[in-house]
Amino acid sequence: MNLDKLIELTKSKVITKSDNINEFDIEYAGASDLMSDFLAFSKENMFLITGLTSPQTITTAAVIGAKGIIFVRGKEIKENIIKIAKDLDITILKSNLSMYVACAVLYNNGLKDSMGTDEALK
Repeated sequence: MNLDKLIELTKSKVITKSDNINEFDIEYAGASDLMSDFLAFSKENMFLITGLTSPQTITTAAVIGAKGIIFVRGKEIKENIIKIAKDLDITILKSNLSMYVACAVLYNNGLKDSMGTDEALK
């Protein structure tokens, strides 16, 4: 999935945009407010879905090589978070959707679960 489709599906606003985000297809998504979950279940070409707007979210995304973050539930994103994201070249989107709905929409449009639990549905 490309970034434009992700933005459209999650009705997101772009807060920061990585210089090379359009070079990648986004294949996976993971949702949590616990950064340890992302550290344990990260995949290449992944987007994080979270409501946790802290510096640790941005650094976690950078450490695992995530393509970006969707902050859900209409969370306000402080200027220091935006600066860190720009410094680390991390794409940030903001959506008013709940985490549950954002996950459902993306899953129903082809993104895979980073934990691989979607295989249990088959």
